[in-house]
Amino acid sequence: MTAELIDGKAFSVRVRGLVGAHVARLAAQGIVPGLAVVLVGEDPASEVYVRNKGIQTREAGMNSWEYKLPADTSQEALMAQVAALNADPAVHGILVQLPLPKHLDSEAVINAIDPSKDVDGFHILNVGLLGTGQKAMVPCTPLGCLMMLRDRLGDLSGLNAVVVGRSNIVGKPMAQLLLGESCTVTVAHSRTRDLAEVCRRADILVAAVGRPRMIPGDWIKPGATVIDVGINRISEDGRTRLVGDVDFDSAVQVAGAITPVPGGVGPMTIACLLANTLTACCRAHGLPEPEGLTV
Repeated sequence: MTAELIDGKAFSVRVRGLVGAHVARLAAQGIVPGLAVVLVGEDPASEVYVRNKGIQTREAGMNSWEYKLPADTSQEALMAQVAALNADPAVHGILVQLPLPKHLDSEAVINAIDPSKDVDGFHILNVGLLGTGQKAMVPCTPLGCLMMLRDRLGDLSGLNAVVVGRSNIVGKPMAQLLLGESCTVTVAHSRTRDLAEVCRRADILVAAVGRPRMIPGDWIKPGATVIDVGINRISEDGRTRLVGDVDFDSAVQVAGAITPVPGGVGPMTIACLLANTLTACCRAHGLPEPEGLTV
């Protein structure tokens, strides 16, 4: 048996198409969603990511603003920039690109963002709302994972789900989303005893631990759906390549469906950022939220 590949690239195109169609309907009413991205310093990877966000935001018909601040920007100056965007009614989503330079307090900056404009879903209020099953802005990567799982499996109710990794960005919110879908959820991590046996019980296995090929195929229940969030750059055979947290070559022989790396979860992150910006705009204007793009 060879697993079905869950094509995140193709799925993200579908999501961006849904977003674009909804944005066009809003534009006909004179409403244009807007996303503002703040980049501090000159981290090359962040610059590429921010540029791609801007391109896709504009392609979806939204307004896009980029604010590039020097690496030595003070905490006060960055907070003032966030406050100005909070106060701007044309801005529906605010994203401060992480990581920030070491002299800046990332938590204070994130929690200074208006929670209704926090399209990353990192504000402590949104974390609390998600954890208590209330309407929240949901972090983009877990939201993308949930969309792909719903598309693949339909009703997730009653399935055993194992999330390997407990980060605030992916692991914890992913577990909350799966609980919201009435899964039986286990959060595992590097200190979990007999991790292999825990993984083998999973109908849904989400790997988000940041260790290349940590999960081999013999840890996977036959027919399980595997979502590999890991993006690890390794050197192999004299060249560098990207691999996931799952050993794809062995896992693909056992799983029922699996996301590849690259081309799986990654493309969904920006697509869900656009979906969150659209959702924030609809909420700001008291309009119905777009179907299929929210929790």
